[in-house]
Amino acid sequence: MSEINFMETLHKSTKRDYTARVCESDKVHCTEVSCQFGKDYWDGDRKYGYGGYSYDGRWLQIAKNMVQHYGLKDDAKILDIGCGKGFLLYEFTQVLPNVEVAGLDISEYAVSNSKEEVGPFIQVGNAAKLPYEDNYFDYVYALGTIHNLYNFELYSALKEIERVSKHNKYVMQEAYRNEREKVNMLNWQLTQHSFYSKDEWEWFFKLAGYKGDYGYIFFE
Repeated sequence: MSEINFMETLHKSTKRDYTARVCESDKVHCTEVSCQFGKDYWDGDRKYGYGGYSYDGRWLQIAKNMVQHYGLKDDAKILDIGCGKGFLLYEFTQVLPNVEVAGLDISEYAVSNSKEEVGPFIQVGNAAKLPYEDNYFDYVYALGTIHNLYNFELYSALKEIERVSKHNKYVMQEAYRNEREKVNMLNWQLTQHSFYSKDEWEWFFKLAGYKGDYGYIFFE
């Protein structure tokens, strides 16, 4: 297991007003709407989530970095858990022309509105019970996904990631290292159910028998 940061540049490209998040709108109502993972979350007002999530190429460099780091071959089998509209999966098809991609997301809206080129390879499902064969994928990743699960679901999801992957796997989640980051994270989050410090996450990985790599985003 190694800590790897594929997401820092993308994460820090967005400016956030943590206080405004809880003062300018009814945070409870916004959270209730966001947790439905419907149109409002993806393409509605910013207070409910992304504020509009469309393809803009921002994920291409991340795909390139992952391919290089893990030495993925042109015909690799790749699974994205919590794939949303499939933008990162699409970028893998641009980097690896013969790649086999698969995506899973809890949101029917995201799957129905996924990028056309990868839409046929994406399905609705839950990370805690993956509909794939044992040891099938060369690379499995979940970015900003497993922190949306309750701890008992999170435990199952990490077990499932181990089950369906041959070797390479990576999970990234929101976490904190100090009280300021903790408060900022709580103020900003909308769909999160697992609120752990960096050390707690790593304890949980070991508890679940997860042997892959991991990374975090922090709200500084």
